[in-house]
Amino acid sequence: MKRIGVLTSGGDSPGMNAAIRAVVRKAIYHDIEVYGIYHGYTGLMNGNIKKMEIGSVADIIHRGGTMLYSARCPEFKTLEGQLKGVENLKKFGIEGLVVIGGDGSYRGAQKLTGHGFPTIGIPGTIDNDIPGTDFTIGFDTALNTVIQAIDKIRDTATSHERTYVIEVMGRDAGDIALWSGLADGAESILIPEEKFEMADILSRLKRGHDRGKRHSIIVVAEGVGSGVEIGKQIQEEMNMETRVTVLGHVQRGGSPTASDRVLASRLGARAVELLLEGAEGRTVGIQKNEIVDLDINEALALPHEVNQKMCQLARELSI
Repeated sequence: MKRIGVLTSGGDSPGMNAAIRAVVRKAIYHDIEVYGIYHGYTGLMNGNIKKMEIGSVADIIHRGGTMLYSARCPEFKTLEGQLKGVENLKKFGIEGLVVIGGDGSYRGAQKLTGHGFPTIGIPGTIDNDIPGTDFTIGFDTALNTVIQAIDKIRDTATSHERTYVIEVMGRDAGDIALWSGLADGAESILIPEEKFEMADILSRLKRGHDRGKRHSIIVVAEGVGSGVEIGKQIQEEMNMETRVTVLGHVQRGGSPTASDRVLASRLGARAVELLLEGAEGRTVGIQKNEIVDLDINEALALPHEVNQKMCQLARELSI
């Protein structure tokens, strides 16, 4: 293999640039040409493809977002769109592709492999919802962003003796909510993987209030529902002054943590190695601090699972 491509797709996550850098420099180290595909699968279909050099990825390891940009591309779900992408890859003489992104990006990589084009997936998403890896690129940075925000909100909650409901991202996965809620001592953590009863939340708030507690933090994963509605219900039923903060896209940005930079570098390098070994239709990840790879079909078939022991611990510590 003498020429490979790399693209980022879907929602951006801190550490994507570090992964791009690793792919480019690892490939060049092995005398392989690298072509950057801009704006994800949209750029692949439109032929927005440019050769990258060592200097192309200088000074990006510490930057959030993605230098290759990203885009959602419903057209790539069609056979016509996929074949157009393969045609452009062949036009540029690209023999293998590295795709950095989440679940939707993996499905695009799966389709390309099905059309006979060697593709390797790298898990880049703040949601931490890709099976086969303990952590995805961007999760640690997003988590720390949320924790810093909750720390600041708690100061205000304490000063004004209020209950705060904080809605965090994660799509249908509750990892950001669970980890940040546990790290910040939230009284209740609502995640889509576990059913919750509003009566239980209200009971926890009442117990705390009866023993003299005058402020509380409730973390809600967006996949559960609206934090605004939950906050309104708490205020109406408990007659407690309640405020809601929806953290939104601030969670996606920012300089990646050391953990995300190192993870991205390791996964990017391994993706190139797999292409050199003749692999296709694989995804890389990390398990027990060891870099692993598995069939992308298997990864997409596995369900995302939340850490039940952490859920239990959070409940025990928030009595």
